[in-house]
Amino acid sequence: MLGLVEGLTEFLPVSSTGHLILVSHWLGSSDEGAKSFDIVIQLGAILAVVVHYRALFWSRLRGLFAGEAASQRLFGALLVAFMPSALVGLLLGKTIKRLLFGPLPVAAALLVGGIVMILVERARRARHVEGDVGTEHVTLKRALIIGLGQCFALWPGMSRSMSTIVSGQLTGLSTATAAEFSFLLSVPTLGAATLYEGYKSRHELAQGGGAPELLVGLLVSFIVAWAVIAAFLRYLGRRGLEPFGYYRIALGVLVIALSL
Repeated sequence: MLGLVEGLTEFLPVSSTGHLILVSHWLGSSDEGAKSFDIVIQLGAILAVVVHYRALFWSRLRGLFAGEAASQRLFGALLVAFMPSALVGLLLGKTIKRLLFGPLPVAAALLVGGIVMILVERARRARHVEGDVGTEHVTLKRALIIGLGQCFALWPGMSRSMSTIVSGQLTGLSTATAAEFSFLLSVPTLGAATLYEGYKSRHELAQGGGAPELLVGLLVSFIVAWAVIAAFLRYLGRRGLEPFGYYRIALGVLVIALSL
């Protein structure tokens, strides 16, 4: 069930971590092992990105070693965007898990993020903003802004996809290009978080069922996330993010009502 939730929500702007916290709480599993499990099964979604963009990664990797300018710019942009949240996560990771891994903080983040998405989408429509198309338009300055925006995703419920896509929109990128860069950025970001959390919480994970449970969660999240990536990109070609904003607000209000 958790693998299904992770795969469905990781690349949608609705917060996979927030949904996993809510589902884990509903299942009666909210100890440290459960929190670590929720983070580690993100590896399945990372592998889905690698497989989906395998041709792009391979061509850019070859171009990087060949000194190709476009490949160097892309990897430079990914590095710049990755660093802010990595530093903040290392400094505040324990505090975040202690204070924000609960239904009410998640509900608040869902509400705030939903309102932000709706306002940004309406402002872009009012100004008839289409944005630059193509990851070659992600400059180091734009990457830094996206990276700073990704720091907000450390608040469970805010959503890494929402934070990076909206940040990319605000820099002048098209919604589809911002989403594509967000997917690529998920590889170093979620990869680092998964490896760090998996090693740090290896004993808690082993006590919670160990390898069999992790493998099931990873496999399900990989299959579902791979399907979601392609579907979401097609959807963005036709519509914007506003419907996800209304979903976030409705879910946030529901969680607060049930919690109270």
